[in-house]
Amino acid sequence: MFYTVKTPKWVKKLFGSSTWQMPETDRAIYLTFDDGPHPSITPFVLDELYKYNAKATFFCIGRNVKNNPTIYDRILTEGHAVGNHTFNHLDGWKTSNAKYQADVLRAKEIIDSNLFRPPYGRITIKQRKGLAVPGKPLKIIMWSVLSGDFDERVTPAQCCANVIKNSGNGAVIVFHDSEKALPRLSHSLPIVLQHFSDKGYSFKKIDMGNG
Repeated sequence: MFYTVKTPKWVKKLFGSSTWQMPETDRAIYLTFDDGPHPSITPFVLDELYKYNAKATFFCIGRNVKNNPTIYDRILTEGHAVGNHTFNHLDGWKTSNAKYQADVLRAKEIIDSNLFRPPYGRITIKQRKGLAVPGKPLKIIMWSVLSGDFDERVTPAQCCANVIKNSGNGAVIVFHDSEKALPRLSHSLPIVLQHFSDKGYSFKKIDMGNG
């Protein structure tokens, strides 16, 4: 499994229609969490965010929203943003365009947001075009920093260092509220929140563009 912790500039330029980083207009970090909601891990994340009055964006899998509606509601009630992460966590490079679009729209029925993040960051040009929902095109949100919490080869300390060493103003950081990521997430998130809070950063959510 190959990936870069910090997204190279050439990648951002190549896929310029996606959002990779937020404007550096103020001292803010944008934490994002993929693959939830999870019955125990998402509440842990929410509890940690609450301690720092931090807001975040949760890219939710539709089937997990369906199975954990109370936790999904808590995300919204506590003032965080949500985004579409497909209904069944599909890999766009291995899925037909028609099936992919249907799965995204199925998730959109229960996730009221115009934000979209493709699982694994994999999406084809035709699939991108299919996200242009009439009246409310989905906005693709990628990232500037991957924590690596999904990677079992990465130690909790390395995961934490990935974020702290590579993040700055406007950074969009990816964590996962999933069982696979938990050993690294549970170690890193509290430290990351404390570190950037001490440096005067705020933690903001991405505008969902709904309503």
